[in-house]
Parts: sequence; structure tokens; C-alpha cells
Amino acid sequence: MADDVEAGRELRLTGVTKQFAAFTAVDGIDLTIAQGEFFAMLGPSGCGKTTTLRMIAGLEEPTAGTIHLGDLDVTHQKPYQRPVNTVFQNYALFPHLNVFENVAFGLRRRGVKKIRQQTEDALDLVELGHLAKRKPNQLSGGQQQRIALARAVVNRPQVLLLDEPLGALDLKLRRQMQIELKRIQTEVGITFVHVTHDQEEAMTMADRVAVMNHGRIEQLGSPADLYESPSTTFVANFLGQSNLVTGRRVGPDLADNVVVDCYGQKVSIRSARSVNADDLLLGVRPEKITLLASTAEPAAGTNTFTGGVVVDASYMGVSTQYLVRMPWSQELTVFVQNLGVGERFQRGDQVQLCWETDHSFGLAGDPSAGVDEDSAALAAAGRG
Repeated sequence: MADDVEAGRELRLTGVTKQFAAFTAVDGIDLTIAQGEFFAMLGPSGCGKTTTLRMIAGLEEPTAGTIHLGDLDVTHQKPYQRPVNTVFQNYALFPHLNVFENVAFGLRRRGVKKIRQQTEDALDLVELGHLAKRKPNQLSGGQQQRIALARAVVNRPQVLLLDEPLGALDLKLRRQMQIELKRIQTEVGITFVHVTHDQEEAMTMADRVAVMNHGRIEQLGSPADLYESPSTTFVANFLGQSNLVTGRRVGPDLADNVVVDCYGQKVSIRSARSVNADDLLLGVRPEKITLLASTAEPAAGTNTFTGGVVVDASYMGVSTQYLVRMPWSQELTVFVQNLGVGERFQRGDQVQLCWETDHSFGLAGDPSAGVDEDSAALAAAGRG
């Protein structure tokens, strides 16, 4: 196996499909993950991300397509034949073994003779060497997660697969572990493939993210690229929040912008950030918008929607979330940082929304794609 690790480079999926009877869970994925990359597969339940991970691990066999680790074709190899380890959400630690023996288990199974130094190094990596003699039931959830990670890393796999590894942790601990996982991945230099439905996990840790939907990759890129330049309404809504307003293209302007008429109000989008269609959705992220009183003068050259009325203002500590009803009855979301400067608005205040042209994007498709229906229902209920 050591030779495979040295010879292998990228993880490559070509035309990978998985069908369960009449249901297609993964639909012809082509994907290359570089050696040493922290890669995340992000998407809602049932999008195919876990099935893809299980095929890489060898726990499921593709219906079609191939999986390579460098020059090594592992498509039909058993899990134990692949230079791959998996960390699951439930940790899967052996309750009868202490921490040291849990981490050393894989080394013993492979017949490694001198295991103490490697095991101690792995425990030091996750900063839990002082707990080597404890049993798993004497550890917190976060500590158990670190031990599971140490047990996987100690074998120095070519690829480490993480299946919702932080899902069982509370919010504060989950955020701490996000930082720790990235630190550990950077130190060991192993390729990490992380499956999650949590956008913050993917954005915080990954070098690149594949957003999946209905068994296919909707968009692939760095967290910043996906967030700032979503290519579909699903990505725009699933990765953060977006205001999407129906508009019609009415022509270009002198600055190579697309001019869009949204219910009688004209705004601009950079041509490179818009689909080439007459009917489209103008998108802008809530934190890119500045709220001004209806009587204020917007800065020259900015996009502006007028005639808004604040229907809700929710103080969230670092920011205030405003819901603004526009003349066409759509409610748009605005996040304003609480910097102690500028005007605070109340329900009923008349406002205008302003943002830079560079922050607009133009998309085609269903404006509700990717929206969390449960969250939307709760938000609507909260407004009465």
C-alpha cells in the first residue's frame, strides 16, 4: 500500500453513475481532486454526495464509470485494497479498547511492528496524547471525533474520506473542529474529501467545493467563486442567501453592462456576470446592499431600488437583518453590520436599496431552487 501512496496523485472520477433499481442516485459525475487538496461535496439530503463518497471508499460499486487514484484503477477493488480511510459521523470507536489501542488498531492489522511512535505522533497531531489510556466512553464528543481522525490518519492513506464528521457535535464545538480539521489536513498533507450539507463547514475548510443536486454537480469552484458568482439559482440559494428579482433585459450600456428592467426600475449587471437571455433573474446578496432612507441621495453609479418599506428588523448581534417589501410585493433581505454608525430602521420606514453594479449577477431558472423550505416556512410564520 505504501507504494500505491507514493505512486498515486489525483483522485479521478470519470462518468461515475450509481443506480438503485429505477432511482439514479449519482448521474455521470466527472471529477478530479488534486493530491493534498481539501475538497468538499456539499448539497441537501438525497443529492448523491454520500453515495459518491461510498463509491470512492469501495462500499458501493458504480453502475457505470471508473474511479482512479493516480494510475491505480480502484473501481472494483474492495475497501481494504484501496489506500483510502473513512471517518464516519458516529466515530465507530471500539468501546473495549483504550484511546491508544483504538488509534493503533489499523497499524496492528497491517502487521506494522513498531507502532508506538506512529500512534503517539497521531495522538499529538490531534492534541490528545494525554488521554491515551482512557476508554472512548470517558471522552467528550469532540474528543471522540479527534480520536477517530487520528485512527484514520495514522495509516497515512492517500485519501481520507469524511462523511458528515461533525454532524453530532453542538454548534460551538463544530466550529472549533472546523478549524482543527483544516489545521490537521494542512499538517499531514493528505487529500481530504469531506461530505456535508452544512454550507459553513464547506466554506470554512475546503479549497474547492462541488455543490451537488439530483445526483449531478451543479457548480464546482472555490468557496469565494461559488458565493460571489453562482451559476445557477440553486447554488445562489443553497450557498448563503440571495435576493432574486424577476427582470427583463432592455439593452447594454456604455460600460459593457446589461441593463435590466425589474418592475419598472432599471439596474445594471456586468455582462460577464449575466446569462445571455431576455428574461432573467437579477441576483444580489443581502450583505452587499446598503439601506438608505427614501429621502437620501444614493451614490452616483450605484444600482437602486426605490419604494421599499421595512416589514421586519431582527437584531442578530454582529448585524441586523431587515426584510423590505418592494412595490411589486416581493420581500428582499438586507444584512447591515452593527458598526454603531448609520441609521437604524424600524418597521414601517420607507427605504431604498443600493448596491454596486459588480455585486449583481444574472441567472436563469426557478428562483426558489435551493431554498430550504423548512427555513422559509419558519421565517414566514415568524412574521405573522
